[in-house]
Amino acid sequence: MSDMHLDLRVIRTRESIKQAMIDLIEEKGFEAITVKDLTTKADINRGTFYAHYQDKYDLLTKCQEELMKEMKDKIVKNLPNVIADIDSNKENIVPIAMLVPFFEFINRNRGLMKALLGPNGDLSFQTKLKGFMGDALFKSNPTIFKQENLLVPIDYLVTYIASAHIGVLQEWLRNDREESPEEIARIIFTMTVNGPFFAAGVKK
Repeated sequence: MSDMHLDLRVIRTRESIKQAMIDLIEEKGFEAITVKDLTTKADINRGTFYAHYQDKYDLLTKCQEELMKEMKDKIVKNLPNVIADIDSNKENIVPIAMLVPFFEFINRNRGLMKALLGPNGDLSFQTKLKGFMGDALFKSNPTIFKQENLLVPIDYLVTYIASAHIGVLQEWLRNDREESPEEIARIIFTMTVNGPFFAAGVKK
């Protein structure tokens, strides 16, 4: 068998195992899953599973690592170096253009993201994603927040914004909402820039 056919078979097998994990997390939660559950769902034998992963925790870790690496490679390295052309009082807020690629990536990996961030998923991944968003979208870009303008400690500010983003993301995934990545980015941008009271129509 050629290397290409072998590689394709490996890719298909891993995708099958990953999809089985996604389905089972939705059904019963990660902690309740057994390797037997995974092999039955993926229609493979135990030997095939162990040829790729040590156990279910290794599978979960590798899936998360692949996601985080792809986000860093495809999003962080290509973040547009632009700042929104909005009024001078809000000139340091992250522009929509920087959020859209992130939500497009989430949408492409919707099944896995929904499973990991859902009520039966992995709480530690939520923490990792929040840290990633804080570092990648805010802390890594010195043009977004200028230290001399801050009214609160930056760590609290970044955590607050990243947590809000994660909350909106979970709502979008959990209820299979139909908003596009662009619409979600604009919704979050509106609330971040103007605040929830403005978004609710209470404050002009």
